[in-house]
Amino acid sequence: MKACVLRVTGGLDGVDIADVPPPEALGPSEVRVAVWAAALNHLDLHVVRGLPGVTLTYPHIMGADGAGMVTAVGAAVRTVGVGDRVMINPGISDYTCEYCRKGEHSLCLQYRLLGEHLPGTLAEYVVVPDRNVAVVPPVEPAVSWAEAAAFSLVTLTAWRMLVTRAHVKPDEWVLIWGIGGGVSLAAMRIAKLHGARVIVTSGHDSKLQAARGLGADVTLNHRSQNVPQEVRALTNKRGVDVVVENVGAATWEQSLRCLAKAGRLVTCGATTGPSVVTDVRRLFWNQYTIMGSTMGNEAEYREVVRVLGTGELRPVVDRVYPLAETRAALERLERGAQLGKVVVAMTSEAAAS
Repeated sequence: MKACVLRVTGGLDGVDIADVPPPEALGPSEVRVAVWAAALNHLDLHVVRGLPGVTLTYPHIMGADGAGMVTAVGAAVRTVGVGDRVMINPGISDYTCEYCRKGEHSLCLQYRLLGEHLPGTLAEYVVVPDRNVAVVPPVEPAVSWAEAAAFSLVTLTAWRMLVTRAHVKPDEWVLIWGIGGGVSLAAMRIAKLHGARVIVTSGHDSKLQAARGLGADVTLNHRSQNVPQEVRALTNKRGVDVVVENVGAATWEQSLRCLAKAGRLVTCGATTGPSVVTDVRRLFWNQYTIMGSTMGNEAEYREVVRVLGTGELRPVVDRVYPLAETRAALERLERGAQLGKVVVAMTSEAAAS
């Protein structure tokens, strides 16, 4: 089968389109999906560069997000059937460890991600546990293949950050950095869905204009404006209740300076570097809460799929590329040129949907 593979880590020169063996035979609780579309994430760039502690078998099939048609099911599968149109939750747990028994599947001791630890979705076929697929909900207008592929990782991640971890409430102020990214856009929509007032940042005025059209209350250009100063002015010197962080070193101190007393900072990434410096006196004096968050559990995934079925939380698709141009798609993501999700169409039908 055709797939986008990584032959060596270090840079995009290691990315190739190749013929690889199809997935092995199904287990009793697994399904095989013919992938129609796959979506890129910053995770893919981290895998390309090389992740500490992650050993890959080359050629490694890339891609975490995807959607397609079920073509085969294991003997014990009852939740989906052949021909179902499904989205893939890329976080795979063993469902047996102490955290899984508590429903905290993303804390599983054996937690693995498609495209990072396991062969990914940038291939014609992928095999996953039946618990990791959800039928694309019927809604008008219909969810396109590109939207279905773009939905799972960023929406699940943002939902856990805003709802489960930060417990965002109506009328609270939320600051979200880097509104061009998929997680940030999903976080904005989830915050608005829960009645919050949202401030978003970008270094591109065109993205800020688009964000206003998508519901942002306030937009700030973090290249030309002092974000903490502007936030304090907007909130009558109070600060925001929640900061959504996925930038890391470049914004960490600014994020803390934007927080109101007893504010919450929730982080899921560190695109500019993992090492941050914090004045612990400000931390304890203002009684901040700092929370980490990664992906989400099974119940959270079912909930975001349910909300998608109401017509809310449709992902923003930036651009769709054919499989042969996956390298160009990754380059667009690396440049930060996108607004929303960059998608790779595995079929001509998906490209046209």
